[in-house]
Amino acid sequence: MIISSSVRTGFPRFPSSSEKRVFRLAVKFTFTLRRRPFTTLCSVSATQKKKSKEKVIVVSGPTGAGKSRLALELAKVLNGEIISADSVQVKLTSFDMAFAAQVYRGLDVGSAKPSPGDRKEVPHHLVDILHPSEDYSVGQFYDDARQATRCILDNGRVPIVTGGTGLYLRWLIYGKPDVPKASKEIASEVSSELADLERNGHWDAAVQLVIKAGDPKAQFLAANDWYRLRRSLEIIKSSGSPPSAFEVPYDSFRKECDSSVVDTNDINSSADVVEEVKSKELDYDFICFFLSNQRVDLYRSIDWRCEDMVSGTDGILSEARWLLDAGLIPNSNSATRAIGYRQAMEYLLLCREQGGSSSPREFYNFLTEFQKASRNFAKRQLTWFRNEQIYHWLDASKPLDTVLNFICDAYHDKSGNWVVPESLQMKKELSSRREESELKSYRTKNRHFIRREDCSDILDWIQRTQG
Repeated sequence: MIISSSVRTGFPRFPSSSEKRVFRLAVKFTFTLRRRPFTTLCSVSATQKKKSKEKVIVVSGPTGAGKSRLALELAKVLNGEIISADSVQVKLTSFDMAFAAQVYRGLDVGSAKPSPGDRKEVPHHLVDILHPSEDYSVGQFYDDARQATRCILDNGRVPIVTGGTGLYLRWLIYGKPDVPKASKEIASEVSSELADLERNGHWDAAVQLVIKAGDPKAQFLAANDWYRLRRSLEIIKSSGSPPSAFEVPYDSFRKECDSSVVDTNDINSSADVVEEVKSKELDYDFICFFLSNQRVDLYRSIDWRCEDMVSGTDGILSEARWLLDAGLIPNSNSATRAIGYRQAMEYLLLCREQGGSSSPREFYNFLTEFQKASRNFAKRQLTWFRNEQIYHWLDASKPLDTVLNFICDAYHDKSGNWVVPESLQMKKELSSRREESELKSYRTKNRHFIRREDCSDILDWIQRTQG
């Protein structure tokens, strides 16, 4: 997908020849954080470039952990620009991970999109680039994000990738499979073959068609994910093989890491092995962090965040109304499968069927489903990233300036021997029986919506707008 600088979040312009001469002077910029100076070179010589790879910071974490705020403050300190890595729906083994993506215009509340003020202060890429009726794939993200990364680096700034979509980040870091692109003839043939089935909503029949064509894993696609179903059939017709036949660069990376650890006969050396393989295999020096809270604190934060998104007349229900008025239906494409929007659209459809009315009980059922789906999504994110060896886990409950100081030091470190101090580490697993017990007994305790009358304003809005 080609990114237009005038359409896609405004990439910074390329420097003129005179500006490039200034850059080559390697003027130093000094940033101060908690009275500590940080210095970075605006450019490096060709000799230096050969010795060290260009650095890219990745800040990930479960929904509601505060990664967007951390990335924003990092960008201010390091003279950086942010690349959004949030998807709507990605199939990961046997489960779906779905949350609202910042690529979509009009989906602001449910995707926790940065404010206009934040975007004016720090350039953001891959935000507001698509209409919700359009699909967006991991392959498109790879192309867009790599182009944005190159553009940011060429302008002497620091790329900071932030988002919670594991597969998007995996492809960005390790590369995408060398899957053939379909010719216009094959793409047209596939589109015609599936058009009637999609128009009539015959998803199961379409899946069986692709399975018979040669992709048995099509049965595991998310329901109504027509984009990936079409893509699977295109790959089969172009190559004679299903998508799973093509090696994924990440798998090669893991195999080399695993074999190197075995060769050293020292399991404790796995972190060093990852760094060694990373330095040889990856295009950039990716410095990756995973920000998270204790599970119970994370769940509570998510529940309250969902409440905030529902509150008011300009929240996620208003955006879901816009999607319905645009002719979209729940679970029909990438945007409408997103957590929060799918539940809100289904709830509003129920209200419309009832002539624009809703009981408090129906509203609370909607809110509960939204909160539950969001917590489950965060749990799946934690499961995914536990197996990603390249990430350093950080405790989101620690003071922001302390975390910022550490990441800045890690970015400027040239030895490659930095480690996360124990005071900032977040354990990947539950650390005690007490924590396990608290998690098992966890129950949602709302801040805003507690009594029947607390949702009266929303029910009045529904009666006014959905009748």
